[in-house]
Amino acid sequence: MPGDSYIDAADRALSDTYQEPLELEAYVDVLFEEPHLAAHASKYLLDAIEHAGTRTVIEEGEEKQRYRFFDDPWNDGEHAILGNTEVLNRFVDDLRSIAAGRGKEEKILWLDGPTATGKSELKRCFVNGLREYSKTDQGRRYTLEWNIAGAGGQPGLTYGDEPSPDEDDWYESPVQSHPLTVFPGDVREELVAELNDRLDDHIPIRIEGDLDPFCREAYDYLEEQYRRQGAEDLFSQVTAPAHLRVKNFVVDVGRGIGILHSEDDGSPKERLVGSWMAGMLRELDSRGRKNPQAFSYDGVLSQGNGLVTIVEDAAQHADLLQKLLNVPDEGRVKLDKGIGMDIDTQLIIISNPDLEDQLNQHAEREGSDPLKALKRRLDRHEFTYLTNLSLEAELLRRELTDETSVWDANSWDQLEEWIRAPLTIDVRRGNDDVVSRELAPHAVEGAAMYAVITRLDATDLPEDISLVEKALLFDRGYLRDGDERVDIDDVDFEGDGTDGQHGIPVTYTRDIIADLLHEESERFHEELPVEGVLMPRDVINAMAERLSDAPVFSTAEATDYEERIAPVKNYIISRQEEDVLDAMMRDKRVEEGTVEEYVEHVYAWSEGERIENERGEREEPDLLKMKVFEIEHLGRFDEDDYKGDKPHEEVRKFRNEKIITALNRHAWRHRDEEFQVSDVNPKEIPVIKSVLGTHDWDDVRRTFEDFDPYQWDNPPGGTETADIKADTIGNMQELFDYTEASAELTSRHVMSQVSYKWD
Repeated sequence: MPGDSYIDAADRALSDTYQEPLELEAYVDVLFEEPHLAAHASKYLLDAIEHAGTRTVIEEGEEKQRYRFFDDPWNDGEHAILGNTEVLNRFVDDLRSIAAGRGKEEKILWLDGPTATGKSELKRCFVNGLREYSKTDQGRRYTLEWNIAGAGGQPGLTYGDEPSPDEDDWYESPVQSHPLTVFPGDVREELVAELNDRLDDHIPIRIEGDLDPFCREAYDYLEEQYRRQGAEDLFSQVTAPAHLRVKNFVVDVGRGIGILHSEDDGSPKERLVGSWMAGMLRELDSRGRKNPQAFSYDGVLSQGNGLVTIVEDAAQHADLLQKLLNVPDEGRVKLDKGIGMDIDTQLIIISNPDLEDQLNQHAEREGSDPLKALKRRLDRHEFTYLTNLSLEAELLRRELTDETSVWDANSWDQLEEWIRAPLTIDVRRGNDDVVSRELAPHAVEGAAMYAVITRLDATDLPEDISLVEKALLFDRGYLRDGDERVDIDDVDFEGDGTDGQHGIPVTYTRDIIADLLHEESERFHEELPVEGVLMPRDVINAMAERLSDAPVFSTAEATDYEERIAPVKNYIISRQEEDVLDAMMRDKRVEEGTVEEYVEHVYAWSEGERIENERGEREEPDLLKMKVFEIEHLGRFDEDDYKGDKPHEEVRKFRNEKIITALNRHAWRHRDEEFQVSDVNPKEIPVIKSVLGTHDWDDVRRTFEDFDPYQWDNPPGGTETADIKADTIGNMQELFDYTEASAELTSRHVMSQVSYKWD
């Protein structure tokens, strides 16, 4: 696209974002058409979150509705919060109660949790999401600007170091005052009541408080001038288009979003509301008091007025928290003893667990605890480490690359493909050479699985469920046990609810992999660059071996996590073994269309229905097709199990219990939709999944009589083993995105496990 096209695109973007300033009357007319545009702070924040919509996710084995706002969709997911959906949903529920005035108005929302759990991303989500929402027609945000030049022949309003030079200079409210606060209280009350009558929402609009001191100074000055001139319609004169305009603004940090960072300093008042500008006081101090025009409104509450105030790393600003106690319910702070400011903002504090220690330092004093009132005001939402394998794999890939898109899979198969995928990273060596290092398929998966099972409570496991299986249940909601499907609802976890509160953080895993990428490998192959491959076992072993050297873990934690490595290794070798078997037996798999046809015929047979053939005719289900499939592909039965083509009782029982039951389960899960057999993924039927691609070494032995796994590393030319290996390596590359080097290493590792038990 040529350069002028980009300029035109930028012009259109700004044109769509900003409106021409409105007269006060025109603004009120806009509100009568779209009352939601007058929303108070907490309601506006809620509207922005809900406007982005929701999507369905599975976390801890349960389907949940997740607000897309927290996926940072405007930045292609760069600052998406992965997981913690239930925590975020409860946060939104509390916000809804606050916005509606249902008993939580005095609460300060507290987001707590260990490092690397997404709390900082939440702050960035707020900034990005509110900024982009305020650019839309549905999310316009408005404030006031003033020009007092020409009133009584006096010079214009001043703000800053220089006086206003002429009547064309307008000065915006420094704290985003809501335009309706310009109306007298009783008039505003009637106006807001009419807006709520027109509002199609269960949460009414609330506009409380007065103009900010800066705007009040302008209003009072104009009112005094016109009163001296004998004007009767004072409000009309003060708010005339020559003096007052309503303008929309783009929400951003400092303009509707106040963020107090951990490194910010100054007195409590300076951090909260701002400070007086000494030089301006000398210019403007009049009538025996300080002039609010000489105040620098750069405190966090001033910047966040009209929307949201975030105190980041709250433990660093614990001295401020008690001074915030009355802000939510009173909605007022002071610039000085005689000058107060009404504010409308949603207070949010973010902290690591060390804040809880500070809050509980006087807990033993019980009723005399000086922090009791503060603790009562804090509404805590605790972030935890991810306990979903897929989310941890996604997060780890983000930490290692510039991938930002949020994984929104349509099926478990698609998600599984992303989890197991390889990763190639360019690394610069000390001699300035750039080399590519490959994280082999399942390497990210193995690291993610290891991190996840260190976060799971191991005391609540039923006898037949392992930690790895618990992780898989949390990720997809079910397990397959042979022909059976085990749903998480069928498993009873009775732990103490500590899942995700401790464990290996993603930053530790990231740093281990980063170190491995720069370390030299001792692997060697005459033809393949195997030294550039990081295998899953390389990553998992390094994570376990270096635990004791990491200061973030106690000795007890390191010992506990080291003991959890074995099941992860077993899980990963089983995943690699599946790849090798699928690649070896690629030509022996049944076409999915054949499987779907069998399932359709079994369903029709069970329901006594007819099937539409290729000619559009309705006919009976084909007994012969079902028989052939069950004998040749499923290998479950032989001729003796049928009388002609009619099934005996064992076959009938199999069809009803293994096929129809699975179809009925799918129909129940999708009971709000019209059920179609064609909608069912055959892989959701456990006994069918084995036909579509799961083989074992007995299948290999029967299929390739001369295959010898002992020869795999260097098979003699012209042997069946050599031919099978060549096909397998090629199929691993085509099917699962292995490179030739990682396919060689993976297949060797699998065969080393197979060969010792082959005989």
